[in-house]
Amino acid sequence: MLETAIARLADLVAMPTVSADPNRALIDRLAGDLAAIGARIRIQGDAVKANLVASFGPAVDGGIMLSGHTDVVPVAGQAWSVPPFALTERDGRLHGRGTADMKGFIACVMAALPALVARPPAQPLHLVLTHDEEVGCLGARALARLMAAEGPRPRLAIIGEPTGMRIVEGHKGCCEYRTEFHGLAGHGSDPARGVSAVEHAARYAAALIGLRGTLERRAPAHSRFHPPWTTLNIGRITGGEAANVIAEHAVIDWDLRPVQPADLAFVLEAIDSHAAALQAGMRRVHPAARISRRTVGEVPPLRPGQANAARDLVARLTGENATGLVAFGTEAGIFQELGIDCVVCGPGEIAQAHTPDEFITREQMARCLAMLQRLADHLA
Repeated sequence: MLETAIARLADLVAMPTVSADPNRALIDRLAGDLAAIGARIRIQGDAVKANLVASFGPAVDGGIMLSGHTDVVPVAGQAWSVPPFALTERDGRLHGRGTADMKGFIACVMAALPALVARPPAQPLHLVLTHDEEVGCLGARALARLMAAEGPRPRLAIIGEPTGMRIVEGHKGCCEYRTEFHGLAGHGSDPARGVSAVEHAARYAAALIGLRGTLERRAPAHSRFHPPWTTLNIGRITGGEAANVIAEHAVIDWDLRPVQPADLAFVLEAIDSHAAALQAGMRRVHPAARISRRTVGEVPPLRPGQANAARDLVARLTGENATGLVAFGTEAGIFQELGIDCVVCGPGEIAQAHTPDEFITREQMARCLAMLQRLADHLA
């Protein structure tokens, strides 16, 4: 079965489903394969981007959902030593974009499904594949709305993000924002006659950075996260045309990973207040100047709880007793909001995600397949 999974992985890696590009060809390919082994297929989306729900067993509420996203991050600007969209094996490492995050899990599920459904499952089994997780969990949000209205309604879900097959029962939320600055262009020899969007972006960025110390002090006393406080990251600043031109436009992309909802409210209130003061100063020179903040995505956290049937099931399937929390976000919080017990557990390491020469090991895929083989016995 391992070789079958690796062959599947090679096919998936060869389909470069970067978030900015279509994923529909991959969805259609897998939908055909799943229908051939008896799945009830539902595709949500359009000819460019789509989610896939493949269901087996009785058409009733309950059962288990295996979940993964089909999109990968770009490779542009990264120094790869192997072709990013062709699987390359070196010393037990399988290299290629998406191998760890998270086509390795999808490949394992596709390889294991024939055995999983060889005996009719006594409870429902769903494979859910989404689009655009890497840019705000857009596919999962759309799918959650559909599931809330029309089903399916699984009892529990295993989200196969790369955890090294460790059991993750909670993670921080992930909130991404874009702030744009519109000033007044002019000649660099007389800065006072223009409104520099870049300079005001720099002041805004400094204010964001200044909030970090407060966020550290606000960390809950018994936080299990690492780091234990809400983090704030400025990922990108762009703007301006040339050294001798007053910049008319600038953009800051930034994110928060809240450990508690109050931190999110605190940051947004503080930075919006600061932006209002900056904007008032800009408009004294140019009344049309403005600063605007847009929400790119607000992904809810996966909240750990004492009762979690998904966590307990994966502990039995893997033999692992320890559970943990992680700082990175997943789609699990979205599904948890539907009342589904969720756990994150999948092959590969998050340290490899988004990196050049991304890889997953044979050993990790073998461990995932072993978990799925035990799931077959559970379903029967």
